[in-house]
Amino acid sequence: MFGLSFLRKKPDVIAPLFADIVAAARHPVAYRDLGVTDDFEGRFERLALVMVLVLRRLNALNAPADSVGQELVDRLFAHLDDGLRRSGVGDLSVGKKMKKLAQAFYGRAKAYTEALDGADEPALRDALARNLFGSSVQADDVPSGLLAEIRDLTAALEASDLAALLAGARLETAISRVHEGSAA
Repeated sequence: MFGLSFLRKKPDVIAPLFADIVAAARHPVAYRDLGVTDDFEGRFERLALVMVLVLRRLNALNAPADSVGQELVDRLFAHLDDGLRRSGVGDLSVGKKMKKLAQAFYGRAKAYTEALDGADEPALRDALARNLFGSSVQADDVPSGLLAEIRDLTAALEASDLAALLAGARLETAISRVHEGSAA
């Protein structure tokens, strides 16, 4: 065979990591036990939270982790765009909605990152109450299980190098371990 090498696709190295992020964000315990609403907004907020935790870890790693982070953000927005279109949002509205989602994502990233980097639990509780729970709970009422989950996910991420992250299947496993331990 000659001249067909251009038909070969480049390997999608971030697919396992992105799938792991989505699986962790969709873990049933968030919706069943922690009070996150199981609708587009709740799923977006949950996805944004898990994505921010992963991006914080990637920012702490050496190159090419920064490129992986950018690819993840690009994949996130392609995923959201696809979700909007599948839910029936018209082409003329998708751009406006995507702009709002981008602003929301970067706002959450800033709030969560500042709180986590500063080990400021009250600020984290406030950001979670305002964003993940849409102000339906007070900061003091943010479930302790969610804070434990964030701590354990952060620890699992910090224990992972880039190769381990790209292999996937770390985040959802960490979430399951947290909540199995709290159920016992």
